[in-house]
Amino acid sequence: MSTNLSGQGQDRPELQKAIEELAESGFLGVQLRVNDEQGEWVGSAGVRELGLSAEPLTNGHFRIGSSTKNFVATSVLLLVAEGRIGLDAPADDYLPEFGLDRRITVRMLLQHTSGIFNHTGELYEDGTIVLGVPWQGKEWVDNRFRTYLPEELVRLSVSKPTRFAPGTGWSYANTNYVLARLVVEKVTGRSFAEELQRLILEPLGMTGTVAPGASPEIPEPHNHGYYRYEDAGQERTVDVTRQNPSWVGAGGDMISTTKDLHTYFSTLMGGKLLPSELLAEMRTPEATVGYGLGVFAQETEGGTVFHHNGATMGSAALMYSTPDGSKTLTAGLTWVDDADLSIAPAFLTAQQRFVDAVFCGKLG
Repeated sequence: MSTNLSGQGQDRPELQKAIEELAESGFLGVQLRVNDEQGEWVGSAGVRELGLSAEPLTNGHFRIGSSTKNFVATSVLLLVAEGRIGLDAPADDYLPEFGLDRRITVRMLLQHTSGIFNHTGELYEDGTIVLGVPWQGKEWVDNRFRTYLPEELVRLSVSKPTRFAPGTGWSYANTNYVLARLVVEKVTGRSFAEELQRLILEPLGMTGTVAPGASPEIPEPHNHGYYRYEDAGQERTVDVTRQNPSWVGAGGDMISTTKDLHTYFSTLMGGKLLPSELLAEMRTPEATVGYGLGVFAQETEGGTVFHHNGATMGSAALMYSTPDGSKTLTAGLTWVDDADLSIAPAFLTAQQRFVDAVFCGKLG
């Protein structure tokens, strides 16, 4: 158990209790940061590494999975503000090499309404599974340092049947964000990492956030994530803290800290990063699951909360804010992952528990 108090130095036993219960429910390490009217509270629970007793860091770097999508969406919208990208322009205008359906707009990429096949695989309504790039079991473990080019991922997607006509449905597809990142690179002539630095990281003083591309490295210090799998009838567990995230690409490859996620999301939601009309576009949800442009809108007993959480092998991020940015919750979680996604129920419970405690005032 570790509690690092800052802000007004308040004690928040209900938050410490919540993260300790999470650590007991199957997470190895939990680091949590809450910024609200009481100031800032930072705490951790669990362990930093499997088999060791060292407490998890409260300022460690971690892989943020699909929280990456919000950074990509904001980068695109900042380029819309600069007049370099048209939100409702056909994506094919920027990326003609893929032969995309001309009806697919940049907005549809950000909102997951393009209908494009998800390169990490699809589960259809009738239970049919169509595989994409391998991301489970021994096959992923053996290839966890392999580099996939974004263009490879897109070509895999466009070789498969679309899910629906552009703009007529909603389906979460990592490939939408691989395409969005390629649009950023095409219009600027620079890497996404460079544009992210120019548009967001440098202006906000975010020094703990990385768009790693194909690099497997993660900055120190960090907690450790693991993967459990079967190999020739034997169960093995391997440390996957270092892994090449290019298989998911801009759908979920970034690394950050709870402090940086707080700085970023509170600034964004507080209206200090995007022009107001583009922030309003970002936060306008489609009707299916309440997804805006790279952000979920969730109605709670405490009012609307905006978020984009993410998970990847052995690591996850939570990133929540009130509409004005005055109250945020950011967290990094590590665990022993497996092909069955056994942690998923505990991950859902964690999200609900934190939202109830921080945004709805339920401290049970």
